Amino acid sequence: MIEEELKPVFEAPFDEAIQRLEDLISQSGRAFLLGAGCSKCANLPLTAELTKKVLDSDKLDDRSKQILSVIQASFDGSIPPANIEDFLSELVDLIAIANRRSTRNATAKTVALDGADYTVEQLFEAAEQIKRAIAGVINQKIDIQTHKRFTEALHRPMRPGKSSLNNSVDYLVLNYDTIIEDALALARVPFSDGIEGGVSGWWNPETFDRKGLAARVFKMHGSIDWHELPGSTLPHRVAANVDLPDLGDRRILIWPASTKYRETQLDPYAQLAERARRVLNPGQGSQRVLVICGYNFGDAHINIEIERGLTSSAGDLTVVAFTHEAEPTGTLKEWHEDANISDQVLIYANNGFFHGQDVRRSEIPLPWWKFEYITTILEGAR
Repeated sequence: MIEEELKPVFEAPFDEAIQRLEDLISQSGRAFLLGAGCSKCANLPLTAELTKKVLDSDKLDDRSKQILSVIQASFDGSIPPANIEDFLSELVDLIAIANRRSTRNATAKTVALDGADYTVEQLFEAAEQIKRAIAGVINQKIDIQTHKRFTEALHRPMRPGKSSLNNSVDYLVLNYDTIIEDALALARVPFSDGIEGGVSGWWNPETFDRKGLAARVFKMHGSIDWHELPGSTLPHRVAANVDLPDLGDRRILIWPASTKYRETQLDPYAQLAERARRVLNPGQGSQRVLVICGYNFGDAHINIEIERGLTSSAGDLTVVAFTHEAEPTGTLKEWHEDANISDQVLIYANNGFFHGQDVRRSEIPLPWWKFEYITTILEGAR
């Protein structure tokens, strides 16, 4: 079925676009940025679905629901519609404001929302409950077969006889789930996600630099299996059957926020951000391709880093972006129309291929942007 629906992309004029993709994927210096759309085929919710489930979650008490409701209302009319990450961004800004007032012993130590005053502790607890709600939605049975095929395809030649200069891949993962890590392990691909140990472990970024790795997984927004232990801001992974009386249920997730807060300033996020910058700025004439899948370009911080890589890499960074939109919109449209970087950006849209002056439109949908279809292409389908 998938092969049949993909037939148009293997025919002129789009077969050349597929050939360009294969040539880029076969070169050294490969990275993939994976968003929520990549987890849909594993039975995990898209961001809009996640938002609805979190808003309805029984893990939120009345106060947290009220705080979230006021924040949600402040986004009425936003385009595109705001989601749970936007609400968390707003909440973390409010926490930073309340925390700053409290540490300076200001008279007004609270933040007012719709006529009610909230302390930094109350706002922080609301954030923690939202994190637990997110983890509860994501922590479910998943279908990992597509992701296992995806990782296997990336860590071997795409087709018999088609060599790959380097099987190493960097994964910049924006999702909280652990599908990529699980898929790599099941495919027997040596990798590091920054956690030392096994089912239980601790944060050690030096693992990213170990020899013999075929993949590095940078969880840019944290992970549902990361916990914060008392006295430490660094993540630990704790096995589900381990009973630690003082563990509680503090999850380490991160989200875009305009105001820098403690979690964005300290490890591991500062280190992850720096690692991502290195991936996007290969330097010294090293060529690197960044393939973007399942991402709607809603995270301004990520967009800025990618654009910075495009403009500062002197042509060494190439971006391949898959989008469900008919043609480039928003950030992708800006990059496509920017004469300084447009040749470095290849866009595989639902109704065409866009690469600088090379624009090939289609009157019928081209489903190559779906993660399961990308996987089939990477496996060398024809």
